[in-house]
Amino acid sequence: MASSPDRGRKPRPRELGIVLGTLEPGPHNAITDVAGVRVGHVTIIDDGSSEDPPRGPARTGVTVVLPHGGNLFREKVPAAFHVINGYGKAAGSTQVQELGSIETPIALTNTLSIGAAFEGLVRHALEVNPDIGRTAGNVNPVVAECSDARLNDIRALVVRPRHVIDAIRAATDGPVREGSVGAGTGIIAYGWKGGIGTASRLVSTAGEPYVVGVLVQANFGRARELRIAGVPVGESLRPPAAQPHGDGGGSCVIVLATSAPADSRQLGRLARRAQNGLARTGTSGDHNSGDYVIAFSTAQRIPHVPAADQLPAAVLPEDGPLIDVLFQAVTEATEEAVVSALLAAEPAGTPDRDGGHGGTPLPADQLLACLGRVLVNGRPGNFGGHDRQGDK
Repeated sequence: MASSPDRGRKPRPRELGIVLGTLEPGPHNAITDVAGVRVGHVTIIDDGSSEDPPRGPARTGVTVVLPHGGNLFREKVPAAFHVINGYGKAAGSTQVQELGSIETPIALTNTLSIGAAFEGLVRHALEVNPDIGRTAGNVNPVVAECSDARLNDIRALVVRPRHVIDAIRAATDGPVREGSVGAGTGIIAYGWKGGIGTASRLVSTAGEPYVVGVLVQANFGRARELRIAGVPVGESLRPPAAQPHGDGGGSCVIVLATSAPADSRQLGRLARRAQNGLARTGTSGDHNSGDYVIAFSTAQRIPHVPAADQLPAAVLPEDGPLIDVLFQAVTEATEEAVVSALLAAEPAGTPDRDGGHGGTPLPADQLLACLGRVLVNGRPGNFGGHDRQGDK
């Protein structure tokens, strides 16, 4: 079993002329535009084995997001956890909700590998903190998941703790690989091949400029519901065949980072706006979809052992334009991250478990034809007869 080679990158939405929203993206249009944030992947692809019992194909992996490159257990970050729909598994969520901080990298993987990813985060924390479990208390790993059972033999449990540690060690800032990579390797969105997507937005009012970055694990939505740039493309652009296992359900995990000095409560307010971004892509949310938002701020660090009885903290004003623009940034970045995941995906290289075509990527040429895109000085014009306000 081996990790997949690095494939050539496919054009991102803006490179195809698909401009979503009005705020400007950061330099990489990625969650790593928030200074200090790093992303790492381990991708596991093979075609199975003749073991007894035989194992099916592996199309899975791990993606990690590090709020900073230091010791997260010693220097935690403010955080919040928001449940859009709770049909899923998310380890560590209750302590994040209770204490308002994150103290490990955030790991994403498949549903039945939550335990392995949890152990990987624990082993990494023990490696760099020899006092955990002795004099420093315990550690709260944060793991979320999407099911990749249609394209991956999820029962084989091929994700192991070492893959999480490898992903952490491989994590970098700068451009982020998207699509069929890491925890996005075997997932499906809107009936097409899904995956990892990311985007960012710059927020500047009269004061200091801030960055909002989003990374999604997109594994949700019904093919007929897909909307891109407000256009109901799912009405005419469909996957090669109806999915015999049902069209819909799935899950979406959203990791939200910002450089704005938001406390846990304010991060919860930002996290709730991610649902607006998902809705813009067409989903109304299904009963059996596990949809979560994990949000954190890099503006301050919370020491594991405080030096005083009180900690200084800067928080956002909640009157005035800044909070509203941050809400807009979350919405736009989430929407674009989902579309970017769809466009970056590669063919699965194996039929889904029902012999269907859930591993087929969304074809960019057909999408552009469906949008009927017209560009005027680089700005979006008319989408197949659907007028956009301000772009007439």
